[in-house]
Amino acid sequence: MRDPKRVSVVIPLYNGAWCIERAVNSVLAQHQPPLEIIVVNDGSQDNGPALLKHYGDQIRVIHKANQGLSAARNTGIRAALGDYVAFLDADDYWLEDKLAAQVALFQANPNLTFCGCAAKVVDQDDRELQVWPCPNLTGEQTILSAIFAQLGLVPGSGSGVMAPTQLLLQLGGFDRELKALEDVDMWLRLASQGEFACVELPQVVILRHTDSMSGSLDLMRQHAIKVLQKNRHLLPTKLRGRYWQHCYAGMLIDYAKWAYRAKRSAQARRDLLHALRLAPLRYGKLIASLFVAMSAHKPI
Repeated sequence: MRDPKRVSVVIPLYNGAWCIERAVNSVLAQHQPPLEIIVVNDGSQDNGPALLKHYGDQIRVIHKANQGLSAARNTGIRAALGDYVAFLDADDYWLEDKLAAQVALFQANPNLTFCGCAAKVVDQDDRELQVWPCPNLTGEQTILSAIFAQLGLVPGSGSGVMAPTQLLLQLGGFDRELKALEDVDMWLRLASQGEFACVELPQVVILRHTDSMSGSLDLMRQHAIKVLQKNRHLLPTKLRGRYWQHCYAGMLIDYAKWAYRAKRSAQARRDLLHALRLAPLRYGKLIASLFVAMSAHKPI
């Protein structure tokens, strides 16, 4: 049986001189230290890589040309010597019990294919905005069907998940064609292979940037559609029809709200109409109320 204490931590780095030391230090402060810390420098143009030199052999730095977040994570996965990989984005950081708590989950359940942990979400002044909780599955929901219904379900996401190295490799790593939601795409594929568990107490701190979402809204929407479409086949056959349509409609409603808040009312209405065609019985009343609110220029 593999020793679940053998964890490789993978930290992608791109122009993160302002935050990389905090991230690395949070890993070094773990009560259960990892086997190794791999920082993948994805073609940074600032002095972030230079700041890592004083860590010496406490970390391993891999330098590569800039190819994006998925490629950087995949480089780390391929280089990992541990049986498990824990991911951490350079602008986030961990609390001291994070690795120990997740290792305990894998020790307790051999059927786990990935695990997460609740997360604190903070602003750029480190003020807590909210807690991103563990999923609360109901009825016959599986983690796979639940992620389809709520793409942001896995807390901490790219800074909170740990998964077996070999399974990540077998699944082909993160999809380099995706420029957004590449983490959700991977969680869906991991969820299709087994079970998920989550540490209820927050163990990761996620930085929410103040940048407006309007600039990335189209990209996020486009890739949300891609992720739902490309992974539809992972659902049990009975869920690939109406259930998947409900998930797709719910996603469109979410993006309609964000588009409206970004003063893109025409796009918001198009997405609401599309959602109505997909799931009239499930979302008809909600969509009608949103149309009324938008027509009255009320906040949503």
